[in-house]
Amino acid sequence: MYPVSYAADPALEGRNRLTSFFRIIVSLPWYIVASIYGWVAEIAAIIAWFAIVFTGRYPEGIYNFNAGYLRMYSRTYSFMHLMTDEWPPFGGEEAPGYPIRIGIAPPLDTYSRLKTGLRLIIGIPVMLLAIVQAVILWVCALIAWFAILFTGKLAEGLFSPMRAALAYLTRATGYFLLLTEDYPPFSYEEAGPVPTGQISPEAASRAPEV
Repeated sequence: MYPVSYAADPALEGRNRLTSFFRIIVSLPWYIVASIYGWVAEIAAIIAWFAIVFTGRYPEGIYNFNAGYLRMYSRTYSFMHLMTDEWPPFGGEEAPGYPIRIGIAPPLDTYSRLKTGLRLIIGIPVMLLAIVQAVILWVCALIAWFAILFTGKLAEGLFSPMRAALAYLTRATGYFLLLTEDYPPFSYEEAGPVPTGQISPEAASRAPEV
């Protein structure tokens, strides 16, 4: 089971053409808040890096803060890329009723100082794959934008690669926030079930688990 999961309810029919057309504009408030949140999360991750390297432990308060950022970032990014028409929450709290759900397992008791200390070096393959997935996401989202405007629908053939790309980008972000020590699985189906306790069973049952 990978400690960071991404689940998205399929939103294929009855899409809102108006908010889809202006998606970049209507997403700006969330994007601005997420950007500020992200700057602070980067500083928090640096503090966590020193804490892990010297003590082998991730301070719980910092872990929870960065987990909250990852949830907000993923929901905002998914909304911007037309995965759902529902407005995302502004904060980083868990939102089991929202169509995009990010499960994050509790912190480990101890972390590898070596894997943490060399994260930017050993994480180069993750960076490269994240770039590839970001390109796939951008191309599919652009096609999806036109498809929704003209048909009011999002095809499963576009939804699936967008979901897979966003899942990888979410896990890659969690990896560089030091929330996990393991490389993100490349395939959406490889990640295993949702981390226990992070998403309600009712919400998890509405979408495929990763």
